[in-house]
Amino acid sequence: MYIVVEGDDPGYDIFVNGRALARNEDALEKLARSIGVRPLIDFFSADQNSMALLIEEGAGDPQLLDKLPPPQWFAPEEGVRSVEALLDHLRNEPAQLGSESELIREELEEYAIVLRKTVERNLRWHLAVSWR
Repeated sequence: MYIVVEGDDPGYDIFVNGRALARNEDALEKLARSIGVRPLIDFFSADQNSMALLIEEGAGDPQLLDKLPPPQWFAPEEGVRSVEALLDHLRNEPAQLGSESELIREELEEYAIVLRKTVERNLRWHLAVSWR
């Protein structure tokens, strides 16, 4: 899972490593709901680039690209709230998500940095999935 920021170039590095987050998405969703914040998967939106990659790899119907709705964009403050709440919880209960808790925490830290910069620049964002 990676962050997409609206526009061609937001003026800062938006790369995040979201592999551990993607592997543990179900557990993270349950955790987010249990602590009263929006789960990260709620910020997912399929964009043309990620869907084109999926189709290139033979995992989808090329005609879907023509029917793809426009991407949804979210206020970064919402993402910051979720990410920081998850981080706070994992700092207090470091083994909450098992052996990958530390990797998940590190990736959430990366997300927090990017989303704070997105807030500062008043841009919108969403999550996408890399199919590779």
